[in-house]
Amino acid sequence: MQHLQSEFDSLVGGKDKTIDRRDFIKTAVGVGFAAAVLPVCAKTLIRTDAEGLKDGEFTLEIAGQPVPVYMAQPKDKENLPVVIVISEIFGLHEHITDVVRRFAKQGYLAVAPELFIRQGDPSIYDNIAQIMKEVVSKVPDKQVLGDLDACVAWAKRNGGNPDKIAVAGFCWGGRFAWLYAAHNPSIKAGVAWYGRLTSDTAPSALNPENPIDIAPTLTTPMLGLYGGKDPGISMASIQQMKDALAKGASLSEIVVYPKSGHAFHADYRPSYVADDAKDSWKRCLEWLRAHGVE
Repeated sequence: MQHLQSEFDSLVGGKDKTIDRRDFIKTAVGVGFAAAVLPVCAKTLIRTDAEGLKDGEFTLEIAGQPVPVYMAQPKDKENLPVVIVISEIFGLHEHITDVVRRFAKQGYLAVAPELFIRQGDPSIYDNIAQIMKEVVSKVPDKQVLGDLDACVAWAKRNGGNPDKIAVAGFCWGGRFAWLYAAHNPSIKAGVAWYGRLTSDTAPSALNPENPIDIAPTLTTPMLGLYGGKDPGISMASIQQMKDALAKGASLSEIVVYPKSGHAFHADYRPSYVADDAKDSWKRCLEWLRAHGVE
């Protein structure tokens, strides 16, 4: 992979530090897959090359914490539309960096941070329950939103068009795509793949809001992409979200794929549904273009 050069050596409030491949592998960011999803489904796995792209890893120092970030963009281009990509609970692993390159192939400056860096490494756990208990449950929403703000600010300073910024998230990241669209006025549009919309537990200091809470006042157009057979996101909660969105003026939409379950876009997992994944990707790109992020 091509590494970031001096033009990326600036940071929100301080320093960016480019790092070599050895250091990046050592942190397991964007390299390989989380233990909890192994073995990977090789037959359906999509691998996007970096031909024609400038891509690389760097650290963004945020409030004293070095946060690993992966980016990709078309070579020798400036003033690019931006997509901030938010990972699943497995962190910034190989699938997410591939999605970043897919956006870059479409002409975007795409940026994905490792949002679990303070709480732990989700890739080392061999089951989802452990990841949730040991890492994800300890991550404050406020921390995530702040890290995403830093990525947006970085993109604006490094060739991104400040008027054309979008967010896209998957699973855990899908929930944050909704929340971030409401949080940052720079976000012009967004797409959320099967992100949780409601919660069975009371609001807490770590997780004060869910997408359904911000839906009535959301003004950013969001596209939600959900599986009708998802055991963790009920059709009732999807309908509640649709009703809440209808109270506002965001022009958001939710598409449900009746034959798919959770993680239908994840081509490296058994949950992958090729037709719905391809359709959802097409809808994503069309949605961003329709709302001025192209």
